[in-house]
Formats: sequence, structure tokens, C-alpha cells
Amino acid sequence: MGLYRRKDSKVWWMSFTVDGRDHCESTRTDDKSIAQKIYDILKGKIALDQWHPETVKQERKEYTFKELAEKYQEWMKGRHKSADRKMYTIKGLLTEFGDRELSCFTVEQLERYQSKRLELGNGPRTANMYITTTKAMFTKALDWNMVSEQILKQVRKVKMLPENNKRLRYLCKEECRELVNVCDPHLQPIVITALNTGMRRGEILGLQWDKHVDLKHGFILLDKTKNGQRREIPINDTLRATLLSITRRLDIPYVFFDKATGKPYAEVKKSFASALRRAKITDFHFHDLRHTFASHLVMAGVDITTVKELLGHKTLTMTLRYAHLAPAHKVDAVRKFDKYLNTQDPPKEGEPEADYYVFTTVREKATTGVGLSR
Repeated sequence: MGLYRRKDSKVWWMSFTVDGRDHCESTRTDDKSIAQKIYDILKGKIALDQWHPETVKQERKEYTFKELAEKYQEWMKGRHKSADRKMYTIKGLLTEFGDRELSCFTVEQLERYQSKRLELGNGPRTANMYITTTKAMFTKALDWNMVSEQILKQVRKVKMLPENNKRLRYLCKEECRELVNVCDPHLQPIVITALNTGMRRGEILGLQWDKHVDLKHGFILLDKTKNGQRREIPINDTLRATLLSITRRLDIPYVFFDKATGKPYAEVKKSFASALRRAKITDFHFHDLRHTFASHLVMAGVDITTVKELLGHKTLTMTLRYAHLAPAHKVDAVRKFDKYLNTQDPPKEGEPEADYYVFTTVREKATTGVGLSR
């Protein structure tokens, strides 16, 4: 009587006797310390006559991660705006955990997987995305009676890695031109669109002529965005010329598509990496084209609120990361203030002159150097 493991499973099982009859039940965990706690709780229920075999299955079905993934992906369809991105993440998780029983998941195991993602070259944000998706899947697994609450608690204990969300990498004008020039023919209009709109990769690759592109009025209309809000992006002259140069097929709604298959591009990672190598640009990702768009807007003197609206940020918090790029804009604002404050009408007859002359006198002294202490 007590805890034991079966030959074909890493999960701990409980063997016990009630009213002269032997019973066995899975703890649904491969962590012995947790299994012992579950077993102690069970013994307490038996002592209080709260455990009855007719109301408890002697053996529960052990579900695999693959079974959960199939059910979760089916449930996710039509419910999540980021379903495609999640599907890609789940595919990676299946490669690692496909046939593993849900009851075998532990904190240590998932933390090891976090480290593995980093070793594969993923950043902390990407590694966290895999863990976040796993947690969401196990939450639904509990709702569907596929795991115990103890296992869900184990999964939820995994801590997120610290992320560097302050990364701001953007290209200068010369680098922008060089990158565009070395792009493969299919990639060039995609990069030009990114540089001139600040749109996300998924938004660009999902563009459809009739649904999103309004060349007549000069706008790209996005109804499904990351933050769930509709966004209108003006089409400038460069982008207009680029879009007009694309050969449009009436049987394909997408702006950017693979001519060989007729389907929209799912990814441009390889061709973009090749272009970066040819342009000798390092430490740069496709998403940084969005940073480039925003950075040059700010440096051109566009106010931060307008930049926020063009990027589709819900709050100014994310947009303010670009504020430091507008020193000239700030200098111009202070000059306007100075001009406003020091070009008032002279005081009328009978009014005190002190307030009027205080600033003009200081400015004259600063300009000529007369009367200033050394």
C-alpha cells in the first residue's frame, strides 16, 4: 500500500484499501512530493468516510499534450485574433511535448524548455510566449477535466523571464535606401510598405486589395489589429507608386502572394535575412522596420499623439519610447515660447514697465555680455 510507479508511466499511483477491498488511483503527477501530499489528502478522506468507489473512477484517462493541442486549436478558431500566431507557437510545443502525458508536466521541465528556447536563439519575449501559451492551454485542460488542479498549479508556477521592451533599433536614411535596393523582387514592396506605414508583418502579409487598400482615397484600412481597434493609415506617394507597380491578379485577393502557389506569404524571414546580409545590416529584425517608421516620424517633427495613432497604440506609454528622438522639435517649442513671452506689446500709458522689461533686459545682456558677472 502506498505510492508506486507503473512500468509504462512516470506518474505516481496510489494503492490503498477501503472496506477490505484494494483500490488504485493516479496522482496525475511525476513529482513525488506532490504525489505524497495527494496521497495524504486521500487517506484523510478515507478516515472521514468521504471517499466512495462508486463516485470515483478507479483509473482516470491519461491525456497527452498532443490531445490537448488538437482540442485547444479547434476551440481557438474564431475566438482569438492572434490565432495564427498561437498555432505557430503550439506547433513548436508539440515538437517538444507531443506524446508527453499532461500529468507529467512540472515547473523544472518547463523552465528547462525556457532555457532551451534561449539556446536556440530566441529572445526572452519569445521564450515567454511559449510558456504563456502553455499556461493558457492547461487552464482550458482543467475546464475540460483533462488535468487535475495540482498540475495546473505546477504549470502556473513557472515564472516569466525578464524582457527588454526598451529595445529601439532603427535604420538611418542611407540604410533604408540600401536595404530596399538589395531586396529580392518579391520582398522589396513588402519592405517599402513596412517603412512607409509602420504596419506589423502579419498586417502587411494579410493585406487584401478590396478589403484593405483604398487607392482612390489614399488609405489602408485595417479592421483587425493587435489591440482590436480599427486603424487607418495614409498612403504616401512612395507607397502609392509601389502598390501601383504590383501586378494584381483578379483571382487572388491578396496584395503580396507567392506566384508559384497563389497563396499569401506566411513568412519572409529567410529572404529578409538575406537582404540584411547584402546590406551589411546587423542586429535588426523585421519588426524594427516599424521602429524605423516611428523614429523618423518623430525626428521629422510629427507630434507624439499622431505617431501613436499611426502605429495603433492604445496608450501613449509605448509611443513615448520615441520621444527622445525629437530634440530639434523640443528646441523649436522652447524658441516659440521665448518669442511669445518676449514680444508682448509695450505697456500702455500709466502701466508699470518692470514686467515688460525684465526679460528683454536679461536677453540683451546675454547677447551683448554687458552687465553679466564673470
